[in-house]
Amino acid sequence: MTPPVSAGGPAPEPPRVVVHADAGVLARAAAARLITALVDAQGARGEASLVLTGGGIGVALLRAVRTSPAADAVNWSRVDVWWGDERFVPADSPDRNDQQAREALLAHVPVDPARVFPMGHLAEAGGGGGDGGGVAEPEAAAAAYAAALAARAARAGSGSAVPAFDVLLLGLGPETHVASIFPDSPAAVATETVTAVRDCPKPPPTRVTLTFPALRAAREVWVIVAGEEKAEAVANALKPGADRVTFPAAGAVGRERTLWLVDRAAASRL
Repeated sequence: MTPPVSAGGPAPEPPRVVVHADAGVLARAAAARLITALVDAQGARGEASLVLTGGGIGVALLRAVRTSPAADAVNWSRVDVWWGDERFVPADSPDRNDQQAREALLAHVPVDPARVFPMGHLAEAGGGGGDGGGVAEPEAAAAAYAAALAARAARAGSGSAVPAFDVLLLGLGPETHVASIFPDSPAAVATETVTAVRDCPKPPPTRVTLTFPALRAAREVWVIVAGEEKAEAVANALKPGADRVTFPAAGAVGRERTLWLVDRAAASRL
């Protein structure tokens, strides 16, 4: 049986909103904040665990990390890299979050390949996704990722189903989806740590995502949002009493801290 996600420790602090002038400043400031968080985690525990997100601002953040003079302060060989969600497409598809992350950052820093954990990909017709490691169904990819998370957590002896991620990055959809948890969807009420998503309202329709039990196991959750088109979603997710099934971003809460890193346009309806 999959071990439970640990819920111990003090109650998390309320979400904190940090507003930056525009998307460019936001990406650079979040990159500086992330570098500091990884360095601090390594100072405290000898290693760090990071969950990446896709989307325009998420990729811009990774590019800003790559170009930061402080990037070398991180011991990249001692960072575990995970993803919050993934499009269930072939491994070499440019739509995959892991491909975008590699191009933006991971191919340019000395990460340990054994500590980089991409989600499973769709097997291509005739043999399986370039490297032969693809699977036919997203449910199989979700189960494999849940097993990888549990194995890494067991290594730390936490008794939890997922590692204690130091920082978990999330983007925000205009309808308040985070990862691939969409409003009123099965993923919003899933109890397993990773689930398949079918008939997603945003293309591509088939995906794999971490669920709330996994997201909320992170020490810190950072929701990074830019653009006026996201302003209503920001306001809805942060209003008191917002329901995480109706507004999934409202359920994106870290065990120790939750940050909303937004630009001025995204914050315009707060």
